Amino acid sequence: MTDTIARYFAAFNADDTDGMLACLADDVAHHVNEGGIRIGKEKFAEFCAHMSHCYKEELTDMVIFATADEGRAAAEYTVNGTYLATDDGLPEAHQQRYKLPAGSFFELRDGLITRVTTYYSLSDWIKQVST
Repeated sequence: MTDTIARYFAAFNADDTDGMLACLADDVAHHVNEGGIRIGKEKFAEFCAHMSHCYKEELTDMVIFATADEGRAAAEYTVNGTYLATDDGLPEAHQQRYKLPAGSFFELRDGLITRVTTYYSLSDWIKQVST
């Protein structure tokens, strides 16, 4: 199970949406930080395309945790990013750099991720890109 999570994050760092999608179940529930829930791989791919347009991020300091029954996992990491293009309702982008602690929570079934929930401090991010 932790192998699936590690592959998911390796694909993220490689900007490889197809690699991330390969780790997901067809009915994946993606809980967006301070946003709604997107169901399915198509919605997840749309989200990734939007994020790749607005942000360039690399995740470091990764620690992955898993339950003994392999049904749930979590990861803690640092987001190192550059704000590339202005995102709706957020400050104007001009290549600002940011660094945030973040975490993701997962449910898995048959070796695939069925839920991804990610948390970070939006107010911290706004403060960093507004200075």
